[in-house]
Amino acid sequence: MQYLLMIYQNEVEYAKRPPAEAEKTLAEYQAFTQSIIQSGNFKAGDRLRPTTTATTVRVRDGKLMTTDGPFAETREQLGGYYLVEAKDLDTAIGIAARIPSARIGSIEVRPIWVYN
Repeated sequence: MQYLLMIYQNEVEYAKRPPAEAEKTLAEYQAFTQSIIQSGNFKAGDRLRPTTTATTVRVRDGKLMTTDGPFAETREQLGGYYLVEAKDLDTAIGIAARIPSARIGSIEVRPIWVYN
């Protein structure tokens, strides 16, 4: 089964990290990504640009509306994701717990609804 692991953290605090800490985190992400590629769990994954670059789209009464950034004000923002293959939810949770940002933010684990 496929699961989307959504990485949430406070992007303002994340950006304030000293360069050495940022480099360490990048190395941890590279090692984690390589490990799930080698295990066969990796399907896709990417880091997202900051919410200041986002555009939210809505259509109401046939009219297109766009707004800058995400809709809701939250303490943590979606910063990236991994799409993984895992035999069950417990396995997906175990993979999510190894994501470096799980130590400073949160990882939402959600099963993918596969259409036939």
